[in-house]
Amino acid sequence: MEENLRIIISGGGTGGHIFPAVSIANAIKEQHPEAEILFVGAEGRMEMQRVPAAGYPIKGLPVAGFDRKNLLKNVSVLFKLAKSQCLARRIIKEFKPHAAVGVGGYASGPTLKVAGMMGIPTLIQEQNSYAGVTNKLLAKKARKICVAYDGMERFFEKDKIILTGNPVRQGLRNPNISREDAVRSFGLDPSKKTILIVGGSLGARTINNCVMEGLDKIKASGVQFIWQTGKIYIDEARATVARAGEFPMLHVTDFISDMAAAYSAADLIISRAGAGSISEFCLLQKPVILVPSPNVAEDHQTKNALALVNKNAALYIKDAAAKEALLDKAVETVKQPETLKNLSTNIAKLAFTDSANVIAREVFKLADKYRKENGR
Repeated sequence: MEENLRIIISGGGTGGHIFPAVSIANAIKEQHPEAEILFVGAEGRMEMQRVPAAGYPIKGLPVAGFDRKNLLKNVSVLFKLAKSQCLARRIIKEFKPHAAVGVGGYASGPTLKVAGMMGIPTLIQEQNSYAGVTNKLLAKKARKICVAYDGMERFFEKDKIILTGNPVRQGLRNPNISREDAVRSFGLDPSKKTILIVGGSLGARTINNCVMEGLDKIKASGVQFIWQTGKIYIDEARATVARAGEFPMLHVTDFISDMAAAYSAADLIISRAGAGSISEFCLLQKPVILVPSPNVAEDHQTKNALALVNKNAALYIKDAAAKEALLDKAVETVKQPETLKNLSTNIAKLAFTDSANVIAREVFKLADKYRKENGR
């Protein structure tokens, strides 16, 4: 009798990695309810809370990212990496997975490297249009590489690539709320155009500064805003708004638990250009102004944004230009129905509707083959 399917899923660091990872896990469990899934994350990062909240066990590694500005600090980083590889080997020996999945983030490097060295089949989920250094290294031993953009054969072996898109959070696709009710749930007026401002799960300093410095523009715009600041910036944001007076057209929050309602309420979105967020905008056909973060490896958010901009599926403002241009552009755009319609139509063409299930099936194929070949 075959043992239950056992899968390791590794990665995290931001919601952009965690949400797709949980979506893949949920799809595996839906297809194979007997499957055992273990997450491996980085100690102190948000996956250590979010994954258990989603109902899955997780083990933490002491791994950290390389400091590109202060090279001396990387001595401790290398020590943590070596320790993480030892711990990953122990976890794999104890759990005995039939396959390992990497979704990006600090922990996926040592976990998938060790899994590959131990003969466990690995699958990489590369979210971005420009592959990072870690995934390019891991790809050499990976059996399958699931990607969200065309043209990824410039980074990976063509025969390993499967174009799947990025999994998105469950519950977003069929919201049980109308636009009007969604707008009201944020204490705003359904008769007015609504702009949703998000900076990723941790917030975005540049975008938040634009709002704090542009409160007069917001008050005079005739438009209303839902502003997710991220927990790091919420106290400063609320204090700044309180000093500026009454702002009934501005809903300020550190975290939005019901993103389906936020997306339903939004006529236009301002966002960083993380791959997971972009996949959600495509699926939900949302007009968006992208402000790529300059603080990411290989400037991959700019490349993500341009992949849409080149197909007239999004607007784009550089981080350095946001202070001068972002709010003006957003207010101007949300008052142009034809522009919003064109952006919505074009971004919808880039959507993948079943990514998590497609990836889950690929994981099962690898795991089942390994299980049968190894008699366990």
